[in-house]
Amino acid sequence: MNRWQLPLWKRNLFLCWFGSLVTTAGMSLITPFLPLYIQMLGVHNTAAVERWSGLAFGATFLSSALISPVWGRVADQRGRKLMLLRASLGMAVVCSLMGFAQNVYELTALRLLQGLVSGYIAAAITLVATQTPRDHAGWALGTLSTGTVGGTLLGPLVGGYLAEAIGLRNVFFATGCLMFAAFIITWLGVHEQFQAKAKTVLSRREVWQQLPNPRFLIVMMVTTFILQLAYMSIQPIVTVYVTLLVGNSSHVALISGCVVAAAGFANVLAAPQLGKLSDRIGPRRVLLVCLVLAALVFIPQAFVRSAWQLMALRFALGLTMAGLLPSINTLVKRNTPDAIAGRVYSYNQSAQYLGNIGGSLLGGQMAAAFGIRTVFFSTAALLLFNALWLSVAGRRAAATAETPAPASTTAPAPQEPRAVQHNRNELRHAAH
Repeated sequence: MNRWQLPLWKRNLFLCWFGSLVTTAGMSLITPFLPLYIQMLGVHNTAAVERWSGLAFGATFLSSALISPVWGRVADQRGRKLMLLRASLGMAVVCSLMGFAQNVYELTALRLLQGLVSGYIAAAITLVATQTPRDHAGWALGTLSTGTVGGTLLGPLVGGYLAEAIGLRNVFFATGCLMFAAFIITWLGVHEQFQAKAKTVLSRREVWQQLPNPRFLIVMMVTTFILQLAYMSIQPIVTVYVTLLVGNSSHVALISGCVVAAAGFANVLAAPQLGKLSDRIGPRRVLLVCLVLAALVFIPQAFVRSAWQLMALRFALGLTMAGLLPSINTLVKRNTPDAIAGRVYSYNQSAQYLGNIGGSLLGGQMAAAFGIRTVFFSTAALLLFNALWLSVAGRRAAATAETPAPASTTAPAPQEPRAVQHNRNELRHAAH
């Protein structure tokens, strides 16, 4: 192979990174002005605008959480590239149709449909995880995550500008074009030599029976849910908190944007480096340390006296959060046969979506009932509990590990002494 030619797994990683960046940016383009679009569709009462905004925003996550396991099953049967193409093209069509919505009911229905056809990120994670060599998995999945975070940062900034420059409806058409660009890039650039290992569709019970240690993977999925629950419980109230800190400043929106962006920017910087570290010392160690550090960084945010102090702490939070989801995805890879990786990653993605919904609801309710600062303490406590539970559960998983299934099979492997010992060591390495 030419020394300038990238290996297939690394080429697909960079293309999936770009597709994730474009897709996530397109998805978040409409976030800043969704309430304004609802007003333009004829809803003028403030309470009604807030209610419909919540419904339209949450509908996408809810339908995504419900449909994700279905697309994961199809990915294991038909290939992960097909799911990348389906999701990018489907979202291109649905987002463009939102620009033609005539009332809030049509918009909410299309947001629900958007969740049903989505799934680019989950398919990209599965494709990268199954193609990347074990000793590069942490770096690859950490790098891939920066595309998602980067898109989340760029989307609202570009969306707010486009809304003023070209009009609200035209932003949806621009979003559709971005999604279609991701479709073309994936279609022409991503290559997958996929061959279904199973001739029949496995039931959920059969999938879990093939996992070397299903309890450990359940721990990972619950951890994913708790992480998103904790992170999203803060997101809806950041602007309110900044308003309390800066008073009657005319730049509240700008400062709030900088505070939110600080965590994302730090995440982009740190994720690949923490991924490399996890390849050397193990993803479980990185996950545990980052959980504890994230909890400790949340606590002083309740005591800040200026927006700049909050921004600095949010940057530190982003550095710690960068090691969380990529480490979880690496642990899932190490404990999942490739033949059912799509199903397992889809379950984890559903947990992430449910955490997004639960966190948004929980944070607002807790802030209203007990005060904003209380949310930071409860979030820190939740992460510390998660770290303690993960430490105990991980050790038990390593101590009680049964024979794991090899990565390339769909049925339990024969009881061969060398294979048994190798797979047991693999699981112990992943758990530690």
